[in-house]
Amino acid sequence: MLHILLQSPWQCDIAQRLTLLNAGDDLLLLQDGVLAALAQGEWSERLLNSPATISVLAEDIAARGLSEQILTNFHQVDYNGFVELTIRHPQQLTW
Repeated sequence: MLHILLQSPWQCDIAQRLTLLNAGDDLLLLQDGVLAALAQGEWSERLLNSPATISVLAEDIAARGLSEQILTNFHQVDYNGFVELTIRHPQQLTW
């Protein structure tokens, strides 16, 4: 399943939603959801310890001026990568 986080982690119950992630799932951080991948943020370690593969949309990182603040452990994808994730996962859940 593809999980998509659009909101800032401080505007949703991300801790509860992380419990929905399973092995083989992908979580894509978009829009303000990219804030969850901040190197000094409280959520980045939780995301790294989840069973899902975490990706961050590069264009949204750049649009927010966060290129130097995102952990390199997260896979950055462009719009083509976003499309590939949606093709790979017919089931999707947007947070």
